Amino acid sequence: MYAKVDNVVLKLLTGLFGKGGVLLDPDLLEMYTHDEVPGLKAQPEVVVRARTVEQISKLMKLANEKRIPITPRGAGYGLSGGAVPVCGGIVLSLEKMNRILEIDKNNLMITVEPGVITGKIHEAVEKEGLFYPPDPASLDSCSIGGNVAEGAGGPRAVKYGVTKDYVCGLEAVLPSGEIITLGGKLVKNVTGYSLVDLLIGSEGTLAIISKIILRLIPLPRVTIDLLVAFNEFQSAADTVSAIIEQHILPTAIEFMEQDSLLACEKYLKKELPLREAAAFLLIKLDGNRKEDVEALCENVGETCLEHDAIDVLVASDRSTQDRLWEARRVIIEALKSRSPVNHMEDIVVPRARVNDFLREIKKLQEKYEYPIICFGHSGDGNVHVNILKEDRPQGKWARTIPKISGEIFDIALSLGGQITGEHGIGATRRNYLEKAVGPKTLQLFRGIKQLFDPNNILNPGKILPD
Repeated sequence: MYAKVDNVVLKLLTGLFGKGGVLLDPDLLEMYTHDEVPGLKAQPEVVVRARTVEQISKLMKLANEKRIPITPRGAGYGLSGGAVPVCGGIVLSLEKMNRILEIDKNNLMITVEPGVITGKIHEAVEKEGLFYPPDPASLDSCSIGGNVAEGAGGPRAVKYGVTKDYVCGLEAVLPSGEIITLGGKLVKNVTGYSLVDLLIGSEGTLAIISKIILRLIPLPRVTIDLLVAFNEFQSAADTVSAIIEQHILPTAIEFMEQDSLLACEKYLKKELPLREAAAFLLIKLDGNRKEDVEALCENVGETCLEHDAIDVLVASDRSTQDRLWEARRVIIEALKSRSPVNHMEDIVVPRARVNDFLREIKKLQEKYEYPIICFGHSGDGNVHVNILKEDRPQGKWARTIPKISGEIFDIALSLGGQITGEHGIGATRRNYLEKAVGPKTLQLFRGIKQLFDPNNILNPGKILPD
């Protein structure tokens, strides 16, 4: 059993964080009761907003001694319930730790606090001619600490990889309150077990990240985008395979179905290009020489037409590119607008099996008679599956969603995939974890959690099933 936050603890918290850093007003607490998972809420007893690693250290020591649960939180844009305080207790907000501490152009590294908005990192390094590739869809709102904790991806993962591929060093606070430093401004480092990699994607269950060192690369000078329309998704899937078979690795290969584009039209209140097509690919190419990127563009465009594309729109200037990407960036918001109650799964399969997966999802839609809209990353096999409630009865919805989710996971696993590609296990998928990884691996996970957090105070109710 966990202890409650009593007056003694509140007095200690106020002394540590100051009156402005301790939130008790129910109206202020409301925004900390949820993340971006529709319908999942839990009330914290108090929220504290840290500004220094020393504050975090003292908080964790206090919470560990008192057995009070701590839920760390970045910007709250997660999609698995990772920042929802399902066990009550204290929410530790890192939103005020939002400084870019250093851009080291000699070592191609940037050092940041966890509350920095990811898009701000992009802006800051691109002014210096540098590039931080990971680009989650919510990059203008999500924080880098949340990206690291969740192991976030994004469209550019096809060519450049995901968040874990750029984290070189971390400062973190253990549940005991001890501060540890891992890695550094190092391109190579095999000194013992890679605890940096262990903390990436650990969803705030092992330690609280307080400082991050990220690797940068030179900014590509030239980008070209293509929006490609097809009459059926099979042709789009064949096109992706054909492009990669030619040893062409685009920066991004995104896919959308017509239903998702039409939802975006309604949300944006404007007509979008190629709206009559059944499926779309959004392809980004980049490089340093204009003639090389244009040659790639021509090659990719021809490959698309050879695989029955009905049209290919090309954008080489920023404003036109932004228009092409506008719908892709707002899909989640558009689907929420169409159905405020919805459920998203985030599976990943070998990219050559995406069409097989979508074919099975269509069967589920017919079986359960709920709209199921898919979009995602064709280039890395990551599919976001969205089930919409719309005006169907709540009771039926509550009974049906676990069945649909279970079948979605079974399909993904049968195709050699996994139950989450970039959104994490969190509170929403933990009961499926053993099916996904097996009992022995789950036992190892539990052992790691016990070693880091023997009193289970740090983000309890996440990842591991009861």
